[in-house]
Amino acid sequence: MGKGVKVAVVGGVFAVMVGGAGYGAYNIVSAIGGGGGGGSSAADTPRSGPPDKDEVRETTEAFFGAWEKGQASQAASYTNNAQDAGALLAAYGEEARIGRVDITPGAPRGVTVPFTVKATVSADGVSKPLRYTSTLRIVRGQTTGRALVDWKPSVVHPDLRDGDTLVTGESAQPPIEAVDRDGTVLTREKYPSLGPVLDTLRQKYGDKAGGSPAVELSIRHATDEADTPLLILAEGEPGKLRTTLSAGVQAAAEKAVKDYPESSVVALKPSTGEVLAVANNRGDGFNAAFQGQVAPGSTMKIITAAMLIDNGVTSMNGPAPCTDTATWQSQTFKNLTGMEPNEGATLANSFLRSCNTAFIKLIDEKPIDDASLTREAQERFGLGRDDWKTGIASFDGSVPASGGPDRAANAIGQGQVQMNPLNMASVTATAVTGAFRQPYLVSPELDGRQLAQAKGLPGGTSAQLKEMMRLTATQGTAQKAMSGLGGDIGAKTGSAEVDGNATSDSWFTGFRNDVAAAAMAQQGGHGGDAAGPIVAAVLRAGG
Repeated sequence: MGKGVKVAVVGGVFAVMVGGAGYGAYNIVSAIGGGGGGGSSAADTPRSGPPDKDEVRETTEAFFGAWEKGQASQAASYTNNAQDAGALLAAYGEEARIGRVDITPGAPRGVTVPFTVKATVSADGVSKPLRYTSTLRIVRGQTTGRALVDWKPSVVHPDLRDGDTLVTGESAQPPIEAVDRDGTVLTREKYPSLGPVLDTLRQKYGDKAGGSPAVELSIRHATDEADTPLLILAEGEPGKLRTTLSAGVQAAAEKAVKDYPESSVVALKPSTGEVLAVANNRGDGFNAAFQGQVAPGSTMKIITAAMLIDNGVTSMNGPAPCTDTATWQSQTFKNLTGMEPNEGATLANSFLRSCNTAFIKLIDEKPIDDASLTREAQERFGLGRDDWKTGIASFDGSVPASGGPDRAANAIGQGQVQMNPLNMASVTATAVTGAFRQPYLVSPELDGRQLAQAKGLPGGTSAQLKEMMRLTATQGTAQKAMSGLGGDIGAKTGSAEVDGNATSDSWFTGFRNDVAAAAMAQQGGHGGDAAGPIVAAVLRAGG
């Protein structure tokens, strides 16, 4: 900002503000005029309605001026949450060691003001420039009527969330150079959605990869999430960390999820359990591909079909009548709109068309009970036991034993069942190989962790599941998404209804040769609408 002489006339008195005062000069004007952080005096009747342009200007000037001077409490007094604002602004100058702050506002857009911060970060005799942009909003104080900064951590830095703070010092872990299975370097610049994964890998394996710590400005999160580096003051020595990822498959996954908001995908090798790609396109940065906990819709029918076959209820070519409706303990279930009933359908036919009623009618057959689906998921597919050790944080699914209507809903991937794309890619891998191989991103040899075990599927069950998935990909609901893919292919679609959402979540899982993949797009519609194209793109790159 300009640092020349500024002159203001207030009540006939000249107030001269000489270079270097910056926005802090507003305090002089405010004192002369009897104002205070927003332009209203104690004697004034509290104002109402949106702040006007003068209030927006005056409040931002006062806030920026105090911030520039490192006056954390004073700056916080111009916000609607002085306690939280004061703590974060104090940490800005103390723990984060940020000084020489210079703030330049942009043109206000109503009550929203964009601004640019230029500053210097200093530690251990090293200083580096810091520059970033952010925005703030001016609101009316509910009790005082003052114009105030609507406090959010992102005012201080756009990447800050509730509970976060800024720190500068020696990094908690040495930096890593993560590489894929063939030695290609994986960076957040080239693979943006890998950013949180790389941070977690550094937090967990930095001290095992042979590097030395850096000195850096970082975001320290309130959760167990790894620190997020913002500025490196002194480079550490990175250690090399080999992952199971494939740069080519990861690139395809990153590109595929960009087309669908709130989407996630995982690809892995069924023969080993090695994860080839993990990508998310989400506004919150959450790794839903590994940690999501949502209903998987009809992709769950892979496990339900396995349960029916393993318990001798039916087989691929055995009966599974598809009726218009099915009632289970007073709750009526329906199929997708437009699905023609088929009283003579086989399990394969009802599977490839994704007929809900066929599966619900069969869960009443002996020896199926309330816990049968849970046992199948845990003992055969390795799900729901909270024992996966992938190398980073992950959720290994939940299929609780359920009575009442939830027993039927669970069978079609609704009710109390919770999964994520990692889980469903693993389900597909187990279905087509017959063996459960716990997915992992970093070799267990690095840290000696024990991978989860499960007994897998009988050969006959696996063969039937694989063939039904092949039929679904070539003749059923997955045909459109999988068209054009060569090799040995199979798939299962799903759509999961979520209370309060007009559009269902889109789910899809499939395989091509020795690659299995699963995707989810929240409120993406039918399985083939959003998740299907994502999975197909990943299989095309990796299979």
